Amino acid sequence: MEKNSIDYSPLLSHQGDEIAGKVKASSPLVSATRWTLKSLICLIFTAWAALIFLIPSEPGHALFSKLITFTQNTPFGVTGSTFMILCAPVLIIAFLAIAHIAISGEDHLHQKKTSKSPRFRLWTFPVLINGPFGVVSAAELIGIVLFAAYVISAIYAYTVQTLASMPDQSSFKAKSMYMLDIMGLRLGSIGLYCLAFLFLPVSRGSVLLRYIDIPFEHATKYHVWLGHLTMVIFTLHGLFYCIEWTMDGRLLKELLGWKDIGVANLPGVISLLAGLLMWVTSLPGVRKWNFELFFYTHQLYVVFVVFLALHVGDFIFTMCAGGIFIFLLDRFLRFFQSRRTVNVISSRCLPCGTVELVLSKPQNLRYNALSFIFLQVRELSWLQWHPFSVSSSPLDGKHHLTVLIKVLGKWTARLRDRITDADAQKDLSVQPHKVLTASVEGPYGHEVPYHLMYENLVLVAGGIGLSPFLAILSDILHRVREGKPCRPRNILVVWAVKKSDELPLLSTIDMEKICPFFSDKVNIDVHIYVTRESDPPLEEGHIYKPIKPSMCPFPSDCGMSVLVGTGDNFWSGLYVISSTLGFLFLLSLLYIYYINPYGIYKWWYKGLLFVVCMVASVVIFGGTVIGLWHNWEKRTSLRDKSNNTKVDKTEQNGSVALEDPSQDNIAKSTVLRYGSRPDFKEIFEAMSEKWGNVDVGVLVCGPPTLQSSVAQEIRSHSLTRKPHFPIFHFNSHSFDL
Repeated sequence: MEKNSIDYSPLLSHQGDEIAGKVKASSPLVSATRWTLKSLICLIFTAWAALIFLIPSEPGHALFSKLITFTQNTPFGVTGSTFMILCAPVLIIAFLAIAHIAISGEDHLHQKKTSKSPRFRLWTFPVLINGPFGVVSAAELIGIVLFAAYVISAIYAYTVQTLASMPDQSSFKAKSMYMLDIMGLRLGSIGLYCLAFLFLPVSRGSVLLRYIDIPFEHATKYHVWLGHLTMVIFTLHGLFYCIEWTMDGRLLKELLGWKDIGVANLPGVISLLAGLLMWVTSLPGVRKWNFELFFYTHQLYVVFVVFLALHVGDFIFTMCAGGIFIFLLDRFLRFFQSRRTVNVISSRCLPCGTVELVLSKPQNLRYNALSFIFLQVRELSWLQWHPFSVSSSPLDGKHHLTVLIKVLGKWTARLRDRITDADAQKDLSVQPHKVLTASVEGPYGHEVPYHLMYENLVLVAGGIGLSPFLAILSDILHRVREGKPCRPRNILVVWAVKKSDELPLLSTIDMEKICPFFSDKVNIDVHIYVTRESDPPLEEGHIYKPIKPSMCPFPSDCGMSVLVGTGDNFWSGLYVISSTLGFLFLLSLLYIYYINPYGIYKWWYKGLLFVVCMVASVVIFGGTVIGLWHNWEKRTSLRDKSNNTKVDKTEQNGSVALEDPSQDNIAKSTVLRYGSRPDFKEIFEAMSEKWGNVDVGVLVCGPPTLQSSVAQEIRSHSLTRKPHFPIFHFNSHSFDL
């Protein structure tokens, strides 16, 4: 198959050529509409961000003051204007993103065209590596600089304005108190603008993350960065007021104050304390020492948001309400998905102590090879959710999904013990009790399987980091066997493990069974480094001897819900649109028939009513869509069962048994080294000479030190690159909650 003739339309399609034909026929109109939507999204976002950036300046403040009088004579008052200027843009962008994704449909992958010559990309070029932010790409650095520029310029502008307006005849104490009061107020507004972005990265399945194709695993670090910035600003905001009140001798009185008109201080104190507790327990040292403490205290975000609304009132709260509403939509949908109990088809402990779980899923659930799920096991904890990469390709089977779990803490150790105890009961012919009751959120991941966009791949894994790459290899081999579009042709796997007992992980995928004679079409080289052993064990088995797969080809009554993972454009779009329109409807009813007729004037009360409207709209209008979505899912599952009464032998047995020399080729292309670590400079130089002037996708899944080593070498290679050498694109598949 020629490179320029590859058609990507069937990648996510079950209808194949039929949909491909429709896509091709409508591509000019689709492209024009998609370009228009994308331009509108960029225009709205740029205007919204520019206004936020300019508000601290005098011209920007004057413009904002004029804009907030737009609805002053309507029932919505200043709140309506603030909502339209600072909250509505986020919701409008979400609507346009829904339309963009829906229109793109199966044509989505046509946007991912590769140029004839390699080129640098801002998202995949590491600039900062060993700093406080970890590995930072050029695009991420631009975002960091813009946020820093906004905060610095805003503080500078407000400081200059405050100094210019300071009374000349006042004493030094009076001037100091005036300065603290005004700057405390201004820092609070800066913090609210930062808060407007804070909740967007942790909306795991939101349409905004799907639109920009940034999976939650990557977006998590943006939430961490913004969280640190926001809490520093809010802490200074509260500290400045506390110092002022202390100087005036009214600290306790002000802290306990709850005004009807203006800002209520006590709710602000409660909100800030909740935020500080979340912030302190989320620091890396505390989180590593006690993950449960971090997890449970982070649920205080409910207290933080509600008391923030009580603190500032409705019209100020709208400054950050857009992002919070998007998060609320996502959280409510995840709550419904996670209520379902999922069948654990099989569970076992591999020789290295790693746990494998095979979970039931419906046929119409969509995910990519680099997806991950959040898993809850109720026998271990009703509250804890832990993220795991999916180790199976969506093409491995229609009705199951596999994850590999390494024992790293108390929760995973208890999971392993429970499975081994159940296995021991089976060996003794004792009827075991039900081993696991699982619930799942997800799968989450890239909207587009970007590992299929490179002809040349370097997969760098550390330990259990091999898990998502097993899914990639399986996905590629399935596509090659089935004749589906698949760009990768050269794959290098670099796997670093501490001890040789982890080597059986690689044998959980039986490559020659998935795709007989695959070596004629795909070159797969495996370099394994055992870092803490100088020699192989005396009794070393063949690491590629396949472990018998444990899977079930039959549909299950208790498969995971498709509410989040399916990415169904119609239902997910209807859910967001109905909830948002419902929110506007309830807000209109509230102001027209309650607040204005009854003269409701208390700021804190109107702030509470605003939050109640947000929650009620999602529960009432969004909940109705979820109920309809759930019924549609049940009917689809029943239809799938009727179409799958016979066992798919290919799925049951993994593949048809054929004589295949690929196993010998695998052994020949495998390099196993003991007592050494990967030398990425040597590896990349060798690949440069071998592959030439091409784009190379480098995917890293492992500890931060491994990511830093790979990123540093890619940056060094890019800065000293020869014209005939490839450009390596850094992609990380690791995240730390």
